[in-house]
Amino acid sequence: MKTAQADLTTGPLGKKIFRFSIPLIFSNLLQVLFNMADVAVVGRFAGSAALGAVGSTTIFVSLFTGFLIGLSGGVNVLVAHHFGADDQKNLSDTVHSAALTCAAAGLVLLGIGCGFAGGILRALNTKPELMDGAVLYLRIYCLGMPALAVYNFGNAVFSAVGDTRRPLYYLSIAGVINVVLNLFFVIVCNMDVAGVAVASIISQYFSAILVTAALLRSRESYCLRLSQLRFHKTRTKAILSIGIPSGLQNAIFALANLFIQRGINTFSATMVAGNSAATNADALVYDVMQAFYTACGSFIGQNYGAGKKDRIRRTFLISTAYAFGAGLLLGLGLLLFGRPFLSLFTTDPQVMDAGMYRLTVMSVSYCVSAFMDGSIAASRGLGKSAVPMVIVILGSCVFRIIWVYTAFAWFGTITSLYLLYVFSWTITAAAEIIYFIRIYRQATADLAAA
Repeated sequence: MKTAQADLTTGPLGKKIFRFSIPLIFSNLLQVLFNMADVAVVGRFAGSAALGAVGSTTIFVSLFTGFLIGLSGGVNVLVAHHFGADDQKNLSDTVHSAALTCAAAGLVLLGIGCGFAGGILRALNTKPELMDGAVLYLRIYCLGMPALAVYNFGNAVFSAVGDTRRPLYYLSIAGVINVVLNLFFVIVCNMDVAGVAVASIISQYFSAILVTAALLRSRESYCLRLSQLRFHKTRTKAILSIGIPSGLQNAIFALANLFIQRGINTFSATMVAGNSAATNADALVYDVMQAFYTACGSFIGQNYGAGKKDRIRRTFLISTAYAFGAGLLLGLGLLLFGRPFLSLFTTDPQVMDAGMYRLTVMSVSYCVSAFMDGSIAASRGLGKSAVPMVIVILGSCVFRIIWVYTAFAWFGTITSLYLLYVFSWTITAAAEIIYFIRIYRQATADLAAA
């Protein structure tokens, strides 16, 4: 059943986790860079109004995509469990149930986005002059939600069995198509907002087709067969029990950040612009670190299925250490090369100064999030998702809102707002680590008794 490439239950963990994560890092960075290209094309060639319209939808695009990514996390864990345990029946049932579950979730989000785009954007007080463009962009973009859901499903399956290269190839091809179509639709066809949205959904369907075709062609136990597509009750329930809390966790993060943005908006336009420019670094850092969390979940899932308890603990420690190191190195890199980075988004010296202040605070803060997210990924690898979601909601969402209305309201400085991140990560990480230790001991006891 297994191949040397896919087996995560043997061999040196440090080397294997690192090699497994490299394609994921490039995949994540490509997504960030392609998204930046979308913004650059519409901003440079369609004008500020089109840029503002696209920017007005960011929070909801993040909500929807974050939910789908979280849902696919449940798929990743269960596939890894059954693959590691060499349980071919449950593995096949999980893959086929997951394909339908993820596609259905994409269709639901398509309906919500297309049906309620206007109401959603009005609730966010979108500026009237941007409303028409924002509604158009969101409605078109949501047409790609089923494709995004299917791609994330395929990516989760391949990652769970140790294959992170093929999703990278497919994403690279789709990303190049996205950039080329962006330029064609916006510059040649003068489609501005609609052009960027259409380019996005075409590339999303292309990546979904590629990853689905690969699963259909596969002869491995995790292959996809159209004749076997059905909702298996126990497998679907298991997918939802892990995936929905994970998806909601990602979505709630985006909502909590609205309150932070409200606090930032109390400062000058220069400070707001500098913060906006500097936040482009967040995705670069987080997505590199995210590769190690995905590795953590996949390795722990397979080794838990295979009953190798020592590799579970070591996977958590090694992957968290990698993520911490990546966050620290990238943060210090931004501290050293922050101005060249910010020059990609602004040429105003005052805006750049404001952006550098945020990068200075965040440069030594990013790495702290590794302890929180690493613990969450490890718990999810053991099949536990609901409690980590509650801890995150309380520690990194509710706490942030309380901080905005207490500590920030008292001091009223931008520093007191930026320090919110490291304090919330520290508190949440402590609780998540305690929870992981508890369920790890329970899981290893169950393995010993089996």
